[in-house]
Amino acid sequence: MAYHTLEKLEEMGFKFIGKNVKISDKASIYNCDQIEIGDNSRIDDFCVISGKIKIGRNVHLAPFCLVAGGEKGITFEDFTGLAYQVQVFTQSDDYSGKTLTNPTIPTKYKTEIKKEITLGRHSIVGASSIIMPGVVLAEGTSVGAMSLIRKSTKPWGIYLGNPAKRIKDRKKDLLELEKEYMCKEGCK
Repeated sequence: MAYHTLEKLEEMGFKFIGKNVKISDKASIYNCDQIEIGDNSRIDDFCVISGKIKIGRNVHLAPFCLVAGGEKGITFEDFTGLAYQVQVFTQSDDYSGKTLTNPTIPTKYKTEIKKEITLGRHSIVGASSIIMPGVVLAEGTSVGAMSLIRKSTKPWGIYLGNPAKRIKDRKKDLLELEKEYMCKEGCK
């Protein structure tokens, strides 16, 4: 995978860019002035990132992810990750038939749901999952592949399905590993 140089990242005009950030030269990034990216985070090939986005430290977006922050925004807290082909939407048309739909239609003739999304610390989302507007993945949430997340989660749970349901608790052992890692990084 080829990544943009530091000079290129600075040229792109991000609102904030941390240290050791890697962004594939094959990713499509829009609205850089609304995007913040923390230290040691990585965006891989063929991701599409747009709108208001705040990415914490040590966040990974695997190939082919779609992250549409829109006006409301998406926050990725530290140590979160999206596996291949995850889609995260802060906006959705009204599919009931009461109004017209799609971006070619003036606002007057359509109704859109617009709500912010937060992925809490240590959240991980499995391949081909979809996160809908207004969802908060609580700290430590693990989402299995091909899940549809329409409702917010509770901390340290493993969720799976369409719609996603909590199937069991998630271990917190990784919190000790985080402490060790952070001290090696300089106890930041």
